[in-house]
Amino acid sequence: MNVPRTRVQRRPVHGVLLLDKPLGLSSNQALQKAKWLLRAEKAGHTGTLDPLATGVLPLCFGAGTKFSQLHLDADKTYETTVRLGLKTSTGDAEGDVISVREVSCSAGKVMEVLDLFMGAIQQVPPMHSALKKNGKALYEYAREGETVEREARNVVIHDLELLDLQLQGDAPFLRLRVRCSKGTYIRTLGEDIAEALGCGGHLSCLRRVVTGPFDASQCVSLLALEGMSEEERLGALLAVDVLLPDHTQVGLDSDNAGRFLSGVRRRGPWLDCDHVAVYGEHPRALLGTAHVRGGELIPGRLLSPIEIQQILEKSPVNEPLLAEQV
Repeated sequence: MNVPRTRVQRRPVHGVLLLDKPLGLSSNQALQKAKWLLRAEKAGHTGTLDPLATGVLPLCFGAGTKFSQLHLDADKTYETTVRLGLKTSTGDAEGDVISVREVSCSAGKVMEVLDLFMGAIQQVPPMHSALKKNGKALYEYAREGETVEREARNVVIHDLELLDLQLQGDAPFLRLRVRCSKGTYIRTLGEDIAEALGCGGHLSCLRRVVTGPFDASQCVSLLALEGMSEEERLGALLAVDVLLPDHTQVGLDSDNAGRFLSGVRRRGPWLDCDHVAVYGEHPRALLGTAHVRGGELIPGRLLSPIEIQQILEKSPVNEPLLAEQV
């Protein structure tokens, strides 16, 4: 017997949801769950977190997806625990233990080693990562038991703080807070630190607490989102322009705004600037991004007139769910 299934009717939703990604879900699984709860037509994220990582995952909806790429370059901060003495096949708790060594380092040695990893360093990306080689993700090679050559990458560790440590007992560990540049693999950092201590190790947990201008205190969990009403879920969204915190703001009157949205450069008394957020003045609404050269405002990523109107009107929240036979 086939039972009727409720299908969600999608709708235009525009904004940014700061999600506290739960343990065990991939970033895409978390995105799809939030997208379903909001009944959004279009969604994307600003960079992935591993299933075994939790924390700040900005999700972009509708017009917000046009600016999600800007946050791939953002600095990020993580809190992580490195389990010392046990090296695993994946560098985290998901892998098999492949090496067991005694932990004999001192707290002083730990501080010396951490200093070595401050500033500009090079990392070899882990095999268990989504980075691609010859069109194939590294983790796919790893699952087939194959190791391929990877080039070292330059990253920057801005701050590396020791939050706690235990060097004795059955489960020695370091707990670290790391502020780093884009492209940093915390799993690799933890493994490299443990190797430098002479005992090896792996990440037993990882949490992203800051990405760009967003921190964990601003986030909502999927569980909380599930418990909200439709109005409350939409109310949890931040405006699209939170993705443009470092952009210089420029306002245009209605005539110039219309031309700008058509991709036409506008001339004005503006200084050269690489990152500009352009607004229509009456009513005030984000039009898109631009840069200024020689007094010309040159369009970049633009919202459509329909998107702007939908944002101004706010998305309706009382649309019915449709039922269909499957």
